[in-house]
Amino acid sequence: MSHSLRNFRRLFLVLIFLTGTTYLLAADSPAVQFCQQVSPLQECLSGQRESFQLTADLNVKIDGKPQSIKLHLIRYDNEAFDLSAHHSDYSFQIFRRSDQTIFELPHHQKRFVSSGDLETKDHLAAQGILTRLIDADSSIVTYLPMLQTPPSSLGLLLNQFVDFQLDEQQQLWTIDNKTRVQVQEGKTAAEPWQASCKSDDWSCELIITTAPKSLTIPPITDDFTVETLDRNILERQLCRGVKRAIAILSPSKRLTDPTQKSRSVEYGQLQWIDGQRVALLWGTPEEIGKAHAQLLARQATRCMDSVLYTFGTVQTIRTGRWFQHDLEDAYARLSPHIPEDHKRELTALAEEMGWDPNLANVLNVFPELFHCSGFAVFDSATKDGTLYHGRVLDYMTTIGLQYSSVTFIVAPQGKIPFANVGYGGFTGCVTGMNQAGISLGEMGGRGEGQWDGVPMATLMRIALENCQTLEEVKTLWATSPRTCEYYYVFADGKTNSAVGVAATPEKIQFVEPGEFHELLGEGITDVLALSAGQRLQTLRSRIQEKHGQIDTETALWLMSRPVAMQSNLHNTLFIPKQGLLYVANADHKHPAAERPYVKLDLNALLKKIDALKSQE
Repeated sequence: MSHSLRNFRRLFLVLIFLTGTTYLLAADSPAVQFCQQVSPLQECLSGQRESFQLTADLNVKIDGKPQSIKLHLIRYDNEAFDLSAHHSDYSFQIFRRSDQTIFELPHHQKRFVSSGDLETKDHLAAQGILTRLIDADSSIVTYLPMLQTPPSSLGLLLNQFVDFQLDEQQQLWTIDNKTRVQVQEGKTAAEPWQASCKSDDWSCELIITTAPKSLTIPPITDDFTVETLDRNILERQLCRGVKRAIAILSPSKRLTDPTQKSRSVEYGQLQWIDGQRVALLWGTPEEIGKAHAQLLARQATRCMDSVLYTFGTVQTIRTGRWFQHDLEDAYARLSPHIPEDHKRELTALAEEMGWDPNLANVLNVFPELFHCSGFAVFDSATKDGTLYHGRVLDYMTTIGLQYSSVTFIVAPQGKIPFANVGYGGFTGCVTGMNQAGISLGEMGGRGEGQWDGVPMATLMRIALENCQTLEEVKTLWATSPRTCEYYYVFADGKTNSAVGVAATPEKIQFVEPGEFHELLGEGITDVLALSAGQRLQTLRSRIQEKHGQIDTETALWLMSRPVAMQSNLHNTLFIPKQGLLYVANADHKHPAAERPYVKLDLNALLKKIDALKSQE
């Protein structure tokens, strides 16, 4: 929400109260009574109460299983606080003082320590922290002004939209017939304020008391490991990680219904085609990287925040290792195998974004461990012999990458133009097709940490930029140093041929269509089908059912649920001989398989690039 719109909302509310329209609402209405009873919590959340101690015992169902989480917050003053969260499997504690910030992981007996002055705007000072944790990407930003509204006025406002009922005998509130709240107010300032909240799938016990006077940080035992970090890096990590998580959990229309406005810059154009972003980029590596950043700065930032800060914070809590350090170690080993022109493009993107180039580098070697499916059907398997190559990407919609989705149409100087179904800020490829009719899709396996080779996403892009035939793709994979364990489906529309690939750093195996494989089962004539478990069985049965009748519509159906998982980030159907691809991206509520597909014509879009180049 813009600054002017926020001010307008505040002014509008004030005018309502001042013009006397509130006389229609009784001052002792249930909503007003409720807001007055919970005013201590409102004061704590809004920052009106400078010091306090809050404990929350939360019980909630996650993936259908009951989970218990205990939160404890002590705010000492505008700079200092202690925050802890404990779950049976994970836990963390933050001790922040004016000159020091500590991030502690009790389960891993690890303490990250930082000190000194702060330069980052993404810091954790208690004063005004909600304005740094909640931005216009989150729908919650709309309600922030309410925290500053006096309880009586807030109650009058809520009374128009929310149903409050009070059982006076039990002092039990029912809100919208869903949530039950029981408040116990302390008779003196020294006594605790307590509230019990219950709904169908969650419950919470809240206690607010006075804060202790001592700011002493608890000492650690000898079995703890201490690691020193730059304080700006630590606070930025936690601040931006939480901010992005809040936006993903409660997205605003800026994410769910973005303004569909085309833009042009030198060496690039952003188009909207049936609701999907399509970025046309051309030129040298530097020109492509700069145009990428100019057209997709917001999407690139969201991708960075999702991967490095939100996922990175969760991964640090899960493993006890600072996530960015893991990626930096990986990049140090991967960097010698990354082409110089790719590095130049990424450097140009980082410079235009104002990013530390190191962050851009580690973002682009983010270790994708996808759980995916892929197939190629052709000749006797299809209605008219056309080759259809389907690619299902099942991967972490929970970190919000779908809000950065972009299909890139790239014409690099001196190389083969290609389509890359990807994300803002990410220059590698996991799903793509080039003008020569080569289409590629990958499926992740195991082996994280085996980084002495070409990054998978880099190798995919190298193939799109340089390979004219399926044999050239196979040779590239066979002769390149590889990382981790990956599976692939490669196809060539010119020759109606496809191949499956199982690759590790040590060995590579090519699986031909119709060939038996111990992991894939009996071969099906003119078919490659790669997946795992029940998804593979469903995919195989669908192909067998429609064998000889498969057309575009049927090929899209092959990728529907449950072949695609709930975490399905994007789906793509390639018809490489025709230069066509059909793309579906997940949204905030639905996996990609339940979203509409958009038809993109690579050759037509490349002609558009030629026309734009001629205008320069």
